Amino acid sequence: MGFELRDHTADVAVAATGDSLEAVFEATADGLAAASSDDIPPETGERFSLTVTAERREALLFDYLGELIYLRDVRAELPVDNRVESIEATEAESDADATAWSLEASARGVPLGAVDAREVKAVTYSEMRLESVADGWEAYVVFDV
Repeated sequence: MGFELRDHTADVAVAATGDSLEAVFEATADGLAAASSDDIPPETGERFSLTVTAERREALLFDYLGELIYLRDVRAELPVDNRVESIEATEAESDADATAWSLEASARGVPLGAVDAREVKAVTYSEMRLESVADGWEAYVVFDV
């Protein structure tokens, strides 16, 4: 279980697997970090927490990765060693038939000055895939570089 970086036209893609939904989100986020830098210092940076909500499971992955990119820019830190503590589906307040998804996560923020970072501009919905498979979950996400 983990991730693999794949070339994608002028972009970069991450193919990730995990034995749980949380694990595949973590692996995809770690793939984002790897697409951003080849060499990440092992003990640099402090952990921070984040919460993300969305209307669908795929949108939750998109928004989680987008939030990591946003936090990288705002905090001037590369989020690495990503941990997703929980992912939950709850009934949305506005529509009894709707479901809202949320996740609680954390990452270690490595100062951008401590890494040779490439700019990953954004996560895209282009070819995005998140699906349950026999031995867990698979995700495929393309990032604009």
